[in-house]
Amino acid sequence: MKLYFVIMLGGALGSAARFGLASVIDGKWGTLPWGTFTVNVLGSFLIGFFMALAGPDGPFMASPVTRAFVAIGILGGFTTFSSFSLQTLMLLQDGEWLWAAGNVLLTVTLCLLATAGGIALAGVLPLRS
Repeated sequence: MKLYFVIMLGGALGSAARFGLASVIDGKWGTLPWGTFTVNVLGSFLIGFFMALAGPDGPFMASPVTRAFVAIGILGGFTTFSSFSLQTLMLLQDGEWLWAAGNVLLTVTLCLLATAGGIALAGVLPLRS
């Protein structure tokens, strides 16, 4: 039961952070939902970075509860692939095929690269003993 509460608390914090950041960014640069795009790429980087540092093989072995709080709770609430899916479908319904394709291509590619970047950065930090 404690684990569920910790994940819910983290999810609330991550959702609030997502709303705040996306609200600042959305609507400033054209049709693409840049706020959602930004939180997905940033969240992908952060989960790679965090898990490389705090995972079972990382230099800061965090407890399973702490990892769940951050990775499932905070970062799960922060990233927005359900919003990404809905916004992409809305672009398609509005006939914005090019923007929809760009959103899919950019989001998936950069989120994968961001996750790999987070893992790579954590791997080169002088933190291992």
